[in-house]
Amino acid sequence: MKIQSVVVDFILKDWLLIVSGVGFILTSVCTGHLPVYTFREMEVLFILLVLFVAVKGLQNSGLVAKFSQRLEKGPAVPFKLVVATFFLSMLITNDIALVVIVPLTLALNVNRLDILVILEALAANAGSALTPFGNPQNLFIYWYYHVPPGQFIMVMAPFALFFLVILMLIAFAVRTRNNGNNETAAGKVDASAFIYAILFLIVLLSVLRVLPALTGLLVIVYALLRDRRSLRIDYALLVSFFFFFGLAENMKFLLAAEIRHAGHVFLFSALVSQVTSNVPAALLFAKFTSNWKALLWGTNVGGFGSLFGSFANLIAYRLYVVQTPHAKQANNQAMFTAKFLAMGYGAFFLAIGWYFVLQGFQV
Repeated sequence: MKIQSVVVDFILKDWLLIVSGVGFILTSVCTGHLPVYTFREMEVLFILLVLFVAVKGLQNSGLVAKFSQRLEKGPAVPFKLVVATFFLSMLITNDIALVVIVPLTLALNVNRLDILVILEALAANAGSALTPFGNPQNLFIYWYYHVPPGQFIMVMAPFALFFLVILMLIAFAVRTRNNGNNETAAGKVDASAFIYAILFLIVLLSVLRVLPALTGLLVIVYALLRDRRSLRIDYALLVSFFFFFGLAENMKFLLAAEIRHAGHVFLFSALVSQVTSNVPAALLFAKFTSNWKALLWGTNVGGFGSLFGSFANLIAYRLYVVQTPHAKQANNQAMFTAKFLAMGYGAFFLAIGWYFVLQGFQV
């Protein structure tokens, strides 16, 4: 039974690694050769590695948690939590923003925690869409297509700001009851916070191509010498990236096709994200199109909707279900799932409509 439990946990946690690995092997067998990796693809993997380590270091230092604890004091708590999640996700990725904010939210002694967590998941997906380093698929598209940072932000600004306004209005309208006993113990900020802040800035400058990508080695060197805890990152995601790069290359070889119409790229990538999540969708469709704008919109819109649309959705969902006692009951979990999907798909279809409005209804 214990072995079965371990296997089940591994499948549930690392299903993307399993799917990408199996797909890599099968397509390699079908093509009769192993895929060839480009220098740009390996650069993406390296940048992701150093970004994950730098963010993990900031998280371990207590700096991010210290900042987030200040949000629970004073009025308009739902509004502050949602806005903070939006802006944090722009810098420390949507996944890490939720890992920080959702536990803080669940520690509050207020009602409507389920609505707050769902709004935070939507805010994380919307906010992270604005910057090249907000989420993994953005970083990949930004690096793979060699997009200028200013142009990248301008393309996604209508999406991110549109949902920022909507989420702010909804969060402001949410009324929570608080008995005043919700203060959490203030954690200490480690001395390494300052160093990791500098290293994080170096990584961001590397992403923006102000500094060479290899400058990111400073993060690895520091972590190896002074703080190996920061090396405990999601290596399964990095390996999944490696497999999906190869899988996409094999699929391109097998299909030998290209998707040219912007509307088709947008819709296909958004819909496929509902099943595979938006990161694999970005890696796959990049091999079939040169229209990075439509792909960028499609994969970020695809983060809304299903639980599998983005890793951020799964993180928020799992944190709520595991850490909230009443959510562990079948009826309450089903209700939370229904709310999550209803609000997620509401945002999904609204985003699709907004895209075609901006495109002048050019389907």
